[in-house]
Amino acid sequence: MSAIAERSKPSDHMPVLPEFTPLERAIINRLQYGLPLTRTPYKDVADELGVSEVTLLKHLQALLDNGTLTRFGPMFHAGEMGGGLTLAAMRIPDEDFANVTEQVNSFPEVAHNYRREHELNMWFVLATETPEGIDETIKRIELLTGYPVYNMPKEQEFHVHLHFEV
Repeated sequence: MSAIAERSKPSDHMPVLPEFTPLERAIINRLQYGLPLTRTPYKDVADELGVSEVTLLKHLQALLDNGTLTRFGPMFHAGEMGGGLTLAAMRIPDEDFANVTEQVNSFPEVAHNYRREHELNMWFVLATETPEGIDETIKRIELLTGYPVYNMPKEQEFHVHLHFEV
């Protein structure tokens, strides 16, 4: 079994932080800054990290397969492309949280769904093809889950260049 596949399982109460190999750490840290706009972006990043392109891609796929990374791909600004984009929150009882999380995450419009220690304990981003799609998606989520969704569209945008070093 490779080091990539060997992960601790989180307990019900305390999440366990994954232990990364130095290469995994380097890949995650580097890819948070994006890919170069070249004909061979993965090869170029692999060269920066001192590994082959195949090695980089295998490790990246393993991190996706084992759930360490939940998504890897371009970030598009839905609002600037004529779509809708909003932050949404829900108040979910602990006993329903896992089930509602699965239901909410089943929507392709949902991204970045996180549990928060707050009265509104589920927060996620909705991105839709049209601005009207936000209200439609919220209604579908409410119908499926039985809980209200609080729509919190942005009033002003800030770019903070948030990166999480591992």
